[in-house]
Amino acid sequence: MFSSSSPLPAPLEKVFQYIDLHQDEFVNYAQKSWIISFGEWVAIESDSVQPVPHFRQELFRMMAVAADMLQRLGAHVASVDMGSQQLPDGQSLPIPPVILAELGNDPTKATVCFYGHLDVQPADRADGWLTDPYMLTEVDGKLYGRGATDNKGPVLAWIHAVSAFRALERDLPVNIKFIIEGMEEAGSVALEELMEKEKDRFFSGVDYIVISDNLWISQRKPAITYGTRGNSYFTVEVKCRDQDFHSGTFGGILHEPMADLVALLGSLVDSSGHILVPGIYDEVAPLTEEEINTYKAIDLDLEEYRNSSQVAKFLFNTKEEILMHLWRYPSLSIHGIEGAFDEPGAKTVIPGRVIGKFSIRLVPHMNVSVVEKQVTQHLEDVFSKRNSSNEMVVSMALGLHPWIANINNTQYIAAKRAIRTVFGTDPDMIRDGSTIPIAKMFQEIVHKSVVMIPLGAVDDGEHSQNEKINRWNYIEGTKVFAAFFFEMAQLH
Repeated sequence: MFSSSSPLPAPLEKVFQYIDLHQDEFVNYAQKSWIISFGEWVAIESDSVQPVPHFRQELFRMMAVAADMLQRLGAHVASVDMGSQQLPDGQSLPIPPVILAELGNDPTKATVCFYGHLDVQPADRADGWLTDPYMLTEVDGKLYGRGATDNKGPVLAWIHAVSAFRALERDLPVNIKFIIEGMEEAGSVALEELMEKEKDRFFSGVDYIVISDNLWISQRKPAITYGTRGNSYFTVEVKCRDQDFHSGTFGGILHEPMADLVALLGSLVDSSGHILVPGIYDEVAPLTEEEINTYKAIDLDLEEYRNSSQVAKFLFNTKEEILMHLWRYPSLSIHGIEGAFDEPGAKTVIPGRVIGKFSIRLVPHMNVSVVEKQVTQHLEDVFSKRNSSNEMVVSMALGLHPWIANINNTQYIAAKRAIRTVFGTDPDMIRDGSTIPIAKMFQEIVHKSVVMIPLGAVDDGEHSQNEKINRWNYIEGTKVFAAFFFEMAQLH
C-alpha cells in the first residue's frame, strides 16, 4: 500500500511528475498529437437536451473527437450506431454513437471499465454566465465552462491519466475499457439495450466498473460514493371538465378540482418531512451501528452548508440526521401544478382540470412497484373521503430503483488507498441523494462491483450557471486515477 508518508513507487512518482509538468497542456493547449486539451473538449457544444440539428451535429463531433483521441492512445475503438430518437412533435433525430474502447487484454491483469458521458445541459451566456460557457476560462484556479465538472472534466482526467503512461512509455497496470455516451442528460437513450446486448461480449472480461459523475460533499475533502437514491415520479389528475369556470358563475355549486388536488397533495407529507403514505417506510433498510459511524466520520460543516444553500433552517439539527435524511431515508417533494393560473395579476378562474406533480426518492430496500401501489391506494382513499364528483387518475411517470454497493469490495479499498496517496487523507464515504440510474443498470446487467470516484467539489455548480471544476481537483484527480490503476493491480 502506498501512503503519503512513504515514498511513492518510482513508476507512479514519474507519472505524478509528468502530470504536474504537463498540466497546462492538459488544461489549455495540447502539444502532443494524441492528446486533446480540456479547453478543446469544453468548446464543443454537445447539448443533448435541446433536440435541434445543430446540437445533435455537435454531439456527433464530440463523440468523433473522443473516439479519435482514444485510438491515438492505442485503444481498439468501436463507435456503436444507436439509431434514431423519435420526439413527441413527430421529428426524428439521430442518436450519437456510444464509444466502446479497449486498452490491453492481458489475462493476468484486472480489467477496469470506466463509464462517462460527454453531453451537457443547455447553457447560454444570457442565462447569467459570467463567461462564455463554451470557452474554458480560468479565474483564481477555477476552470469555468459547461461540462467542466459534469462530466467532461472527469472523463478527460481519466484519459489524461492513461496518456501519462503512454508518454512515459510504460505499460498500464490494468486493462482498461471505456464506455462513453452522449445522451446521459437526455435519459441515456437506448443505452440499456446496448448494455444487455454487450454483457456477454464487451463486458464479459470486465472485473470492476468506475463512474465519476457526481461531487464531493466538501470543497476540499475528497469522497467516494457508494449509493444513490432511486426515484418514483407521480402525477395526479383531478378533472371536472376540460374548460375552466368563472368563479362568480360557478363558485359555491361544484366540487372544485383545485381544492381536491390541494387536499390530495397536502395528505402526502407533513411539516416535518415525514411521508404520510401508509406502509412507505416498511421496507427501508434498518440503520446499523457501522452506518452511523460512517456518518460521524464525514466532514460536513453544517453552518457553512446552510449558508451556501441559502436556507434559514433545515428540518434537522445534526450532521448525522441531515445526511441520513438526504441519503438513507426516502423523501417526498411536491413539484408543481399543471393547469392552474400562475401568471401575474388577479384572474377569478376555477380550473376545470389540474394535474399535481410529486416524486418520492427511494432508498434500499424499497421497491418501485410496491411504492406505486401504496401511493395510488393512499390517494384513492383520501379522494373517496371527499365525496367529490370529479374524476381522479394517479400515474407513475418514472420509476428508478436505488443503488448501493459493498464498500469492502476490492475496488473500494483501491480507491481509498489512491485517494490517501494523492491527498494524504481518507475520503468521506458518501451516498448521493439524487438518482444516477447508470450505476444500478451496471450492477443489474453486468453483475460487477460499481464505484463512484467523484473529482468535483460541492460548489462546482453542475447543471447551473458558471459551472466549474477547480484546477487542483482536476490535476490531483488525474493522479488519483493513475494511483488507482496501481492499487488495483496490487490488490488483484
